[in-house]
Amino acid sequence: MNDSFFRKIESKTGVPMEEVFALANAIQFADFSDERQVRKIIRNVGKLANKNVPQATEDELVRSIVSNGNAMNIKDIQDMLGR
Repeated sequence: MNDSFFRKIESKTGVPMEEVFALANAIQFADFSDERQVRKIIRNVGKLANKNVPQATEDELVRSIVSNGNAMNIKDIQDMLGR
């Protein structure tokens, strides 16, 4: 993909592509049975989306993801963001 495509995404979302790529990389290689990694990903998604994730919601997401232990996909992330 070319730079203009990424610049358009950045201008619409306000999120630098480096951060998006870093998050995608973290998700791709994460151990979803590790609670600390899952919490870190949830917090990063919330930060990038500029959304506060209440502790109770974070706890619920962590329990759900860790108990399932499966990798997340883009739909899971969108659901986390409430889109």
